[in-house]
Amino acid sequence: MENYLKFYINGKWVDPTVPNTFDVINPATEEAFTQISLGSKTDVDKAVAAAKEAFPIYSRWSVEERAALLQRILDLYAERYDDIAKAISLEMGAPITLAKNDQAAVGPIHFKSALNALKNFTFEKMQDGKIIRYEPIGVCGLITPWNWPMNQVAVKVAPALAAGCTIVLKPSEIAPLDAMMLAEIIDEAGAPAGVFNLVNGTGPEVGEAMSAHPDIHMMSFTGSTRGGIAVAKSSADTVKRVSQELGGKSANIILRDTDIPKAVADGVVYCMDNSGQSCNAPTRMLVPNESMDIAISAAREAAESLKVGDPADENTDLGPVVSKVQFDKIQSLIQKGIDEGATLVTGGTGRPDHLSKGYYVKATVFANANNDMTIAREEIFGPVITIIGYDTEEEAISIANDTDYGLAGYVTSGDMNHAREVANKIRAGQVAINYRGGDGNTPFGGYKQSGNGREKGVWGLHDYLEVKAITGFAS
Repeated sequence: MENYLKFYINGKWVDPTVPNTFDVINPATEEAFTQISLGSKTDVDKAVAAAKEAFPIYSRWSVEERAALLQRILDLYAERYDDIAKAISLEMGAPITLAKNDQAAVGPIHFKSALNALKNFTFEKMQDGKIIRYEPIGVCGLITPWNWPMNQVAVKVAPALAAGCTIVLKPSEIAPLDAMMLAEIIDEAGAPAGVFNLVNGTGPEVGEAMSAHPDIHMMSFTGSTRGGIAVAKSSADTVKRVSQELGGKSANIILRDTDIPKAVADGVVYCMDNSGQSCNAPTRMLVPNESMDIAISAAREAAESLKVGDPADENTDLGPVVSKVQFDKIQSLIQKGIDEGATLVTGGTGRPDHLSKGYYVKATVFANANNDMTIAREEIFGPVITIIGYDTEEEAISIANDTDYGLAGYVTSGDMNHAREVANKIRAGQVAINYRGGDGNTPFGGYKQSGNGREKGVWGLHDYLEVKAITGFAS
């Protein structure tokens, strides 16, 4: 990779209009390991102009031509797989095992899912004397976060290409390298100039310019609810479609008819995966009040079994969080939990004792909390879980739904029918029973302030398509 200081626009790696370098920090060392350039509105204008010019041609590519492009991307991705995994580990601190087995692995999952959806989609049909057509929406602006960087890039880029759209991508400036490697792959795969463009930069500069641009027809954003609101407001003046996958504060209802110690332990490990930096993490664990002591013991043991340390070590469970900003925010919220009277079961403020540098956070468990506490209301985005007691099942469901968010929910039970009844009552876009999550074809998105639209598979394809009715055929 030799193009860190360049942007990919109109089929070429080009210099920014105005030089503006930015350090990419390895969160394990707190030191810069490379630099990128931050773009400006002028760079966005160039990328959008290229995408606009490419759209009339690419949008008319056949299904077979688009499918062949996606397949070439998949083949080339396989050749760069280890490089992508290493980049993700360096830029956002994922343990190398997680980076290889999960973070890098989701890229081809989403491209395969989009490819299958494309091959099986009916883009035109006659219905009751009318032609119903699905057509690509146009130039799409994609803004992605740092926590699962390739996941969120691929889950947007793949269906947009499948639909016949052209793209301007702004990956997170904190974790941009894997996206830049994907740009190299798309270039080598033979995407026509202007079909895919990448401009690095900040949200207030590049993201704002994209959202407000009159020649971008659709914005897809993954990130904080605050950021999603800003994108929606900037997009409103041009009435463009906005698809958002935003924050979460997901509840995990552990029912009485399950193995409570096991369910608690599994829930802690599941929540703290990726150092807790997952928008759908089950951060609020709801347990029967009479089992609180059992839950505390199981949660403590599970959290203290996790190895926090060097991401390059294949035995590491939790690496650092991504940045000093995130580290400081998490420390503040942990202290808030202590100050508001929740029981600190394990963890707490500061780095783990054996680590003197890096943005490492102790695996932290709070118990005997209530749903009005800050740690139960705000998205912490770190390895922190809050255990809340309940007396009745109805109370547990009420607590689960008492949140501004609605991205995900979890139910653990020994009775699948019982679990399904409870899952039906949770106001969230995806509910996992016994921690069995979805796959690349499972719709993903949220209710309420967790966003709108759905990603993955055919659900994601729909976000990038317009519906046209052609009438006049009926007598």
